Amino acid sequence: MRRRVRTDPTTLTPVAERMSDIEWRAFLAEGTRTAKLATVRSDGSPHVAPVWFVLDGDDIVFNTGKETVKGRNLIRDGRATLCVDDEHPPFSFVLVTGSTVVSEELSDVRHWARRIAARYMGEDRADEFGDRSGVPGELVIRLHAEKVQAYRGISD
Repeated sequence: MRRRVRTDPTTLTPVAERMSDIEWRAFLAEGTRTAKLATVRSDGSPHVAPVWFVLDGDDIVFNTGKETVKGRNLIRDGRATLCVDDEHPPFSFVLVTGSTVVSEELSDVRHWARRIAARYMGEDRADEFGDRSGVPGELVIRLHAEKVQAYRGISD
């Protein structure tokens, strides 16, 4: 069941609906939207970077380099939030917050690099991108969805 979650204070008109579990999962799996990943720098300040991802059960899976800012941040402090949005009216978004598991296991890195590449580049180029990204120094990250905020119809 969808719930209206807030109202316009001047008209008391409902705006935005909370997505169900099925709806937010479908939203994340649809198309090739790029996510924005927020991690915590060593000084406590936020760092945001775009990532390609796939949904695997309750986990968001993505690759990054071990020496990237996000890679170093997640190795040090596994907390993260991922935002995926639809930039077209009536606008929607999903925020996934949780802890991460980082793996350098090359078979995992290659497997997920290919799956992610298939989503964003197509099956015909999955091996090419998977081979390029499935190398030593690359990581596969699993963000476990501990808290999800998902809304549709922001401008309705």
